[in-house]
Amino acid sequence: QVQLVESGGGLVQAGGSLRLSCAASGLTFSTYAMGWFRQAPGKEREFVAAISWSGDSTYYADSVKGRFTIARGGIKNMVFLQMNSLKPEDTAVYYCAADRGVVSTVDQNYVHWGQGTQVTVSS
Repeated sequence: QVQLVESGGGLVQAGGSLRLSCAASGLTFSTYAMGWFRQAPGKEREFVAAISWSGDSTYYADSVKGRFTIARGGIKNMVFLQMNSLKPEDTAVYYCAADRGVVSTVDQNYVHWGQGTQVTVSS
């Protein structure tokens, strides 16, 4: 059974940082691209960042480029999202997802999802 478990969310002031983690189990981690998505209240889920199965390629939404960094740790089946210079508009539930194919920015391509972790940025 595939499980993706996010952690690291919380409340932070604008300009602060958080590091989200996602622990993956029940899948051959090294063959999956991984992504982070987020959903704010009343809004649709949106792409944040993605990383290829090899870790060689990364993609970011324009809104987070230069502030967020995605990385993966192959041995421990972990994927991370380092978030710096946080803004109130980054407030959302953040989801980790696994994509069996080529790395994608499209949520429909992701086959496994975590339960999400809340990030709240106060102004």
